[in-house]
Amino acid sequence: MLARSVSAGKKAGASASRAGDSLVRAVGRLVNRAVDEMLLGDKRVSSAAEGRRLLARNKQTESRADDIQRIIVLAVPVIRALARGARLVKLPWVIVGSTAVAVGVAVRMGVREIQVLSSLVAHRLEQATGAPADPALVKKVAIDLYLHPKRKLVLSDDKLHLVQLTRKWVLGGMFGRNTEKRANRALAAAERLDAAMLAASWDTVRQRRPVEPPASPTHDR
Repeated sequence: MLARSVSAGKKAGASASRAGDSLVRAVGRLVNRAVDEMLLGDKRVSSAAEGRRLLARNKQTESRADDIQRIIVLAVPVIRALARGARLVKLPWVIVGSTAVAVGVAVRMGVREIQVLSSLVAHRLEQATGAPADPALVKKVAIDLYLHPKRKLVLSDDKLHLVQLTRKWVLGGMFGRNTEKRANRALAAAERLDAAMLAASWDTVRQRRPVEPPASPTHDR
């Protein structure tokens, strides 16, 4: 009996882990597409104040509803795994379902915040260099600022910290955390960026990277 319980627990853990990986990939696709859509347009957010106004009046992201629905589905086993870790083994299905929907809402709003923040980052880079902003650099800077708006930005690699980003949105949805203050701090930090220095640092990071076949942006584990 004990062996069967242990085996079942391992299978459940493996399933939750796979769902977590799929959830990170789904979030990554949403973020990448939202930023790419913004960069293809001509309009840019030119100040932190403008970014705050956009977020205050526009709560929707341009991502399709089916993408958010997929995230909600993928969030269910992750929520159950987190509940087990918190010793809430018998969490009712209705609560799991409503919590997964809340996670979907948190991701939708978070993606919109990243999109607006990326627009300001792109504006700063384009003003400093006189050239179109590198999409990979825009995403890297925006996500790093969003995760750690008070930390000094250092471009030591080109990884997108999508695991951290997903975890923040999942926990935020589960516990009803508001990301408005974080987004506002990130916008303020973006307005203070030394964009010319960042562009030069990015060139150095890319020069150190081994030549590899084209691939999707890397993310943290």
